[in-house]
Amino acid sequence: MLGGIFSFHNSWIDRQHTYKHKPLPLQCISLNFRGFQYAQAMLFAIEEINNSTDLLPGISLGYNIYDACGSIARGVRVALALANGNEVISVPSEAPCTRHTQAIMGETSSSPCMAIATVIGPFNIPLISHYATCACLSDKTKYPSFLRTIPSDYYQSRALAQLVKHFGWTWVGAIRTNDDYGNNGMAIFTETAQQLGICLEYSVSFFRTDPPDKIQMIVDIIKASTSKVIVTFLLPPDIYVLVQALSQHNLTGYQWVGTEGWIFHPQTAASDKHHILDGAIGLSIPKAHVSGMREFMLDVKPLNSSSNEMFTEFWETLFNCKFKQSKSSAGNQRECTGHEDLTGVQNSFTDMSLMPIFNNVYKGVYAVAHALHRILSCDTTCDNKVKLDPFMILQHIKKIHFKTKEGEEVYFDENGDPPAKYEIMNWQPTENGIVDFVTVGVYDASLPADQQMNLLKSLIWAQNSQQVPVSVCSEKCPLGTRKVLQKGKPVCCYDCLRCAEGEISNITDSITCVRCHPEFWSNERRDVCVKKEAEFLSYEEIMGALLTAASLFGTCMTAVVAFIFFRYRQTPIVRANNSELSFLLLFSLTLCFLCSLTFIGRPSEWSCMLRHTAFGITFVLCISCVLGKTIVVLMAFRATLPGSNVMKWFGPVQQKLSVLGFTLIQVIICILWLTISPPFPFKNFKESKEKIILECALGSAVGFWAVLGYIGLLAMLCFILAFLARKLPDNFNEAKCITFSMLIFCAVWITFIPAYVSSPGKFSVAVEIFAILASSFGLLICIFIPKCYIILLKPEKNTKQNMLGKGATKSGFAFLDSMTSTHMWLEKGWALIQLLLMVSVSQAEDLVCRRRGDPENPQLSKDGDIMLGGIFSFHSSWNDRQDDFMHQPLPLQCISLNFRGFQYAQAMLFAIEEINNSTDLLPGISLGYKIYDVCGSIARSVRVALALANGNEVISVPSEAPCTRPAQVQAIMGETSSSPCMAVATVIGSFHIPLISHFATCACLSDKTKYPSFLRTIPSDYYQSRALAQLVKHFGWTWVGAIRTNDDYGNNGMAIFTETAQQLGICLEYSVSFFRTDPPDKLQMIVDIIKASTSKVIVTFLSHMDIDLLIHELSHHNLTGYQWVGTEAWISDSQTAAMDRHHILDGAIGLSIPKAHVGGMREFILNVNLLNSSSNEMFTEFWETLFNCKFKQSKSSAGNQRECTGHEDLTGVQNSFTDMSLMPIFNNVYKGVYAVAHALHRILSCNKTCDNKVKLDPFTILQQMKRIQFKTKEGEEVYFDENGDPAAKYEIINWQPGENGTVEFVTVGLFDASLPADQQMNLQNESLIWAQKSQQVPVSVCSEKCPPGTRKVLQKGKPVCCYDCLRCAEGEISNITDSITCVRCHPEFWSNERRDVCVKKEAEFLSYEEIMGALLTAASLFGTCMTAVVAFIFFRYRQTPIVRANNSELSFLLLFSLTLCFLCSLTFIGRPSEWSCMLRHTAFGITFVLCISCVLGKTIVVLMAFRATLPGSNVMKWFGPAQQKLSVLGFTLIQVVICILWLTISPPFSFKNFKESKEKIILECALGSAVGFWAVLGYIGLLAMLCFILAFLARKLPDNFNEAKFITFSMLIFCAVWITFIPAYVSSPGKFSVAVEIFAILASSFGLLICIFIPKCYIILLKPEKNTKKNMMGKRAPKSL
Repeated sequence: MLGGIFSFHNSWIDRQHTYKHKPLPLQCISLNFRGFQYAQAMLFAIEEINNSTDLLPGISLGYNIYDACGSIARGVRVALALANGNEVISVPSEAPCTRHTQAIMGETSSSPCMAIATVIGPFNIPLISHYATCACLSDKTKYPSFLRTIPSDYYQSRALAQLVKHFGWTWVGAIRTNDDYGNNGMAIFTETAQQLGICLEYSVSFFRTDPPDKIQMIVDIIKASTSKVIVTFLLPPDIYVLVQALSQHNLTGYQWVGTEGWIFHPQTAASDKHHILDGAIGLSIPKAHVSGMREFMLDVKPLNSSSNEMFTEFWETLFNCKFKQSKSSAGNQRECTGHEDLTGVQNSFTDMSLMPIFNNVYKGVYAVAHALHRILSCDTTCDNKVKLDPFMILQHIKKIHFKTKEGEEVYFDENGDPPAKYEIMNWQPTENGIVDFVTVGVYDASLPADQQMNLLKSLIWAQNSQQVPVSVCSEKCPLGTRKVLQKGKPVCCYDCLRCAEGEISNITDSITCVRCHPEFWSNERRDVCVKKEAEFLSYEEIMGALLTAASLFGTCMTAVVAFIFFRYRQTPIVRANNSELSFLLLFSLTLCFLCSLTFIGRPSEWSCMLRHTAFGITFVLCISCVLGKTIVVLMAFRATLPGSNVMKWFGPVQQKLSVLGFTLIQVIICILWLTISPPFPFKNFKESKEKIILECALGSAVGFWAVLGYIGLLAMLCFILAFLARKLPDNFNEAKCITFSMLIFCAVWITFIPAYVSSPGKFSVAVEIFAILASSFGLLICIFIPKCYIILLKPEKNTKQNMLGKGATKSGFAFLDSMTSTHMWLEKGWALIQLLLMVSVSQAEDLVCRRRGDPENPQLSKDGDIMLGGIFSFHSSWNDRQDDFMHQPLPLQCISLNFRGFQYAQAMLFAIEEINNSTDLLPGISLGYKIYDVCGSIARSVRVALALANGNEVISVPSEAPCTRPAQVQAIMGETSSSPCMAVATVIGSFHIPLISHFATCACLSDKTKYPSFLRTIPSDYYQSRALAQLVKHFGWTWVGAIRTNDDYGNNGMAIFTETAQQLGICLEYSVSFFRTDPPDKLQMIVDIIKASTSKVIVTFLSHMDIDLLIHELSHHNLTGYQWVGTEAWISDSQTAAMDRHHILDGAIGLSIPKAHVGGMREFILNVNLLNSSSNEMFTEFWETLFNCKFKQSKSSAGNQRECTGHEDLTGVQNSFTDMSLMPIFNNVYKGVYAVAHALHRILSCNKTCDNKVKLDPFTILQQMKRIQFKTKEGEEVYFDENGDPAAKYEIINWQPGENGTVEFVTVGLFDASLPADQQMNLQNESLIWAQKSQQVPVSVCSEKCPPGTRKVLQKGKPVCCYDCLRCAEGEISNITDSITCVRCHPEFWSNERRDVCVKKEAEFLSYEEIMGALLTAASLFGTCMTAVVAFIFFRYRQTPIVRANNSELSFLLLFSLTLCFLCSLTFIGRPSEWSCMLRHTAFGITFVLCISCVLGKTIVVLMAFRATLPGSNVMKWFGPAQQKLSVLGFTLIQVVICILWLTISPPFSFKNFKESKEKIILECALGSAVGFWAVLGYIGLLAMLCFILAFLARKLPDNFNEAKFITFSMLIFCAVWITFIPAYVSSPGKFSVAVEIFAILASSFGLLICIFIPKCYIILLKPEKNTKKNMMGKRAPKSL
């Protein structure tokens, strides 16, 4: 027999259970033809197999098919019916139960499959689904007997994300069915989408049975959204409900992306009358064809053979008719005959579009058949004696591998899944308005990642558009901007912030702006770095021009004064006071004026050294002269005294030596400065953002100030001496003039120092020039102008008598006074659904309240006016047993006494006792309690929770009255762990009984829709998980292991930690889970993982029972040295610390509930006499374990133990019961009881007494508890937020070893989630002790930080924390650690050897210093000298016939042009500049044309001279000397015009060539206009060719006129050189092209010089006898050559 579970109906009538009567049977509604089609597909496969002789010959397959109505509870019920059979009652017997069904086909959806697979998994009955795609069903630990013939949503979700990314949609909405299919599928999609950079604007869920306002909320979300793409994980019934709601709002234009759930569903397309889903795209199961299936499915007559009401309903709905006996309420319908056929019927039953899914059913049946074929050893017949076992069938199904009759391969992987292949489907509208499902691509998960998706055809999008829709949160950021994430929004939402000045982005969606190189600045659009303008004091700008003019004016003025003095050198006023010093002073002043010009223009290495040293030396020379003159004045006066011979000690020679001595000192200072650290040109990038300030750095500031200081010293000395001489007789008035000049000089230079220091850029240079000029003018005007005034305007006073007279003239000083007015200026400048299923499986026939199962008695109880419940684990485990499902399970056998549970119970009793004894809280009301031991079992927790709610009567009296008694308890305290709390809260949530936990931290419990009555007094793990991630990040641990308890506490807590860790850049090397009841090999596997890992930090989400088990296992392997990070569950548990005898956890760090103290609680907990009052066996066990003794009547098997008296006390007992380290958790129990008491106090309107008449209702208590806010007696504030959670505060605890080997829990910091993010964590004590007592923070990284000069490259298939450090390529650098990219150096720079700095490239050009440049220079100069020697010889022998012959003027002009040709080659050597680039080519072009023009002239002269000897010829008058000169001028002018045009239109310019060499900048002259260059060269070539032709024609003239031969030879050499030059020039790199050009110039010049002039020089110097007119006119040509 095979079973089948399909939904022949879509839904059922919903009803509100009162929990007072037995629920009525499920009333199914909304007939679903798809369920019938799936059933028909199963029947077709069974019929085909039964009729086959190849498969299961002689064996017939039967079936039982049930309708589940889309209900999970009903699905589980019928699955159990299929497993157990459906007998009303079995005969009492000891025989075991036998099973009936060997395999079950179904269910269609994932959630029912999960529930059914969970229930029938222990029976090992194969469940084969055709349409359940949830990835969670691949977990064989949870669903061991589940298989499917449709691919897992793991692949579909990832494929959908890749599809969305393919079209550039990064901002999408997400809607899912609120079941396991939708939730799990969307979870995988979301994870993959995040990896691909896709953000979800919203992610909402609903179920088809949800109220209309839930659907309306989704419609409102879509309306308000900005995303235009909606990704759905919906089933057809759900998409139908959504489309109907959207149609009412006409919400079209959205691009829908769907799953196989609805994308290929014609019924969905037909229902979309408003074209909401037009253009939808999604994944579908590949099309399939099974011959004969369509015809079989459409043959409905076998279905009519049933008398079942459902098939009557099916027939009536299918044919739209009504049977006579039918109960249906339909009105005007024709009568059904039962013989109708499907001809012309068009509905979802006749639609075969889901043939791929029908094929999945077909393949599932065949998979079972092939497995049975193997087991029964079928060949021609099958072995009927084999006893079939579902487990055996399951194992064989997993191994089958066959092909269907259509050739399709069928097999299952290790997870029970088939291979994943999808078609990409597009909804394209047709002309008649219906939707055509067009296959536009294929997705195959078995292929490599880059080949999995293959789009084949063009698509139609929403609203019939051909254009791909755009769905982004933010448009791409253009060039010149960078992305800045919008606060509180996903990473896809950003603003485009314009790059700051000096930064650029030259790609769209740039994350950062790149700072320009210092020599560049961002343009206006911020997308390009443009070269900064170089700023320096130039001659072109006004300030530079004015200063130049002032300098030249001063020079001229000094020259005029010198001329006057020279003209009148014999006059007394000039001769007085050493006229030689006056002329030397004027000369030095001229140099001072001129040296200011060295400060103007682009700074270079030489100009920087020259300007300061020239200034320093010339000024010292100047001041030395003035100082000498001052001393002369003093000495001259002394000389007038009787008997004085002072002048012989300071005569003219001594004066000159003093000037020389003073100046030499300054020269030495300057030499030392230039030798040690000379000034150098410097680019200042700091002074201005948009300019490069070119200036001369001082090199050694000491040197600069020494030069300036020395000048100042001499000036002060001079000023003092002149000041001392100011009162000498007026005739010696020069002392006053010097005093005034030195006063101006000192004032200027004292003012100069602050002005110079504070002036920016070129203005500091201008200040220095101004100071030079001002002081120079001061000296010139003050010393010399008065004398010039006398010489020129008052000559009568320029006499010896007047100079020696006693009456001093005032005229000079009057003029001086009028010229010395003072002037100075200054300037500043980021599911437990199955628990309620048992309710629907009840088989009671009478409508009475009945307790199911054995009674549950509390372990501790006390009556009171109001009862409270308590659920604690007095034992930590139970004996595991394998249930055979053939007998009633035995009661749970609890083991491993857990003193913590007793402590929690004692804390609850303490609070109750305190409240009962209080006159302020609940006066006159006593609280009672019932406390149960649940042994850590979730099932037992649910059972005792129901016992607390319903009471524990054996059976109620049969009655028609409803169960109306109130709940037994008003609130329940407990449970300790999250998973039991979730189960209990799910069960008692419907009764609204408050469940208050003291230690359940799972964040999932904050969901009030699932757990409406749950509250807690411990913070949610949402905060703890995030705090742990921040703690790990704080210590730089980016590579960690993770171990968790396999329950809701561990799984949810670790999920939040993992999410936060990813945001913080932390990677998990492994993440494993286990539970304390797991087999030993599971723990061994975890130990092996830890051993093999490279991470040294382990983050745990474990309960104290699980950590105890783990460290016990780790101690066998001595696995110490790991840094453990723990949660509040064990980090401050002294019992765990005491168990860690091998110091596995030494140095552990983690979060703990803040320490607490409750007065009297410790003493109450340790008072165990109350517990001893019970006769319960458990407390006997407790007492014996606590005091290590044994009662006489005890059943315990312990041997050598003392006898218990029952009067023992705890004095001296040391164990976990006496340990109060978990006082904060006991305090949580205490606060929970008080919270209930305060709520009751309000409800009962207590003042001095309470109103006992108020009928208590748990719902009212729950609402009041949510609103309470009070302080405990210790001052601690207690309240709950909207999720029933308290405020989140933690202490950071560090395990530090104590002196006696114990562990001290040291508080090293605090975490307060209520503070701003940057202030939440506060580590107060940095002196932590780490693993193995280390003081050093452990290092746990997958890869060490990448040093500067490298970049991170992710290791394939590993997390982002694992990378290799790849050295930057040449020309790229990274100057930070862990750089993601290497930055390319600016073209003028190149990476150093370490690749961490860009260093300036060496500039390469043909310089004078290198050998090649020096040799070419020498050759050029040698050619110049050689030409000069030839010219000298020609000039010396200019009157001889050989010189005079053939126009000697042209010869001298040719020699001059050759000199220029040799010299112009020097312009090609040296650093190219704007002027040198223009000069070199034009000078070369013009000088060579001049040269060729002369040669051409000489050639024409040779021809004309021969013509002139013919009788009657007067040709020479047409080409005489004047015409020859004009021809040279004319030819040269043409070249001048070409050069001017070239320079005007597109002149040559200096150019930095970065392409030729990686490590060098080749400085060269770009041609500007190539046409210009080749025109110049071409013109030279044209003249040379013309000259060559003419000379060649004249070669056979009489030997006497042999110059034609020499010209022919020279032109031959010339043309050969320049023809060779062209390819050599074009192919030569860098400076070698310049060298080639110079070589061509020199070679052609030497060719002309040697060929034309050397023969003549030979005759002149060595054969003078041939240098006669007679020989020149003779008929015999000399053969000497």
